[in-house]
Amino acid sequence: MGRHRAWLQAQLGGRLTIRSVRSLHDGESPWWIEVAAPGGPAYAVIMRYPSSRITPGQIATNAAALEVAERHGLPAPRLLAADLSLPASVETVLPGTSTWPAASSVELLRSAGTAMAQVHTVVIDAQPRLPFRPRPIAVDDFAHDRRIGRMPSTSLLERADSRIQAIKPPAAPVRFVHGDVWPGNTIITGDRVDALIDWKTAGVGNPGVDLGELRKQAAILYDDDAPRHVQEGWERAGGARAGDVPYWDAVAALNTPTELYSPRATRRRDDFLRAALAQL
Repeated sequence: MGRHRAWLQAQLGGRLTIRSVRSLHDGESPWWIEVAAPGGPAYAVIMRYPSSRITPGQIATNAAALEVAERHGLPAPRLLAADLSLPASVETVLPGTSTWPAASSVELLRSAGTAMAQVHTVVIDAQPRLPFRPRPIAVDDFAHDRRIGRMPSTSLLERADSRIQAIKPPAAPVRFVHGDVWPGNTIITGDRVDALIDWKTAGVGNPGVDLGELRKQAAILYDDDAPRHVQEGWERAGGARAGDVPYWDAVAALNTPTELYSPRATRRRDDFLRAALAQL
């Protein structure tokens, strides 16, 4: 971390004191860093640089996405500095938490849809740092991994994958997308989602890329009504038409490991996928 620490101090001021450093993911980047200038109050920033799970390209994408977010007034952190030759970036810390409550909250789910809809108001062209995204978390392709035998499969996942491959993806509209909308990438205060964070897989694509992912996440975390509440908030905020929502629900469900982090999560993913298939 030595050269990145020196770079951070140069960006935020040479007399800056770094008071504490905390990893936000298993001892690796990104880092939560408390800093202070002499005689000034302490404050925190987030510094990112490559790790075992973050590539230089994702550092560049996150920085580019935050620039777009600031330009359009979207609910997101603000980029303070970036050096893509290092590579590294530093951004603001937003007040709040990314931990969603154990019990479902209609207001929280709808506000998450609203925050997501704001992203989809932005129309930009694909570019090297913000490429076209055909699915959420596009750096992964678990459906392909199952097809080539890299990962075990199930009859449900195979049937859903065959169905999706036979369907032409909805073509329009193409908007700015976050690319990985799940509870851990939101900031909530009280009972509302105020912002989206961690834009390293952002890009452009159909808004259904985000809508299907957050509907899936809500279905796994809560009850069967949760995806509907997400979509209600998204639609009430003027979310651009996603096209075939069941298609995007299935795409999101397919881009998950065959076995999730718990039997319950796997079961709820499968129930969500079956509901999407029944509507295709």
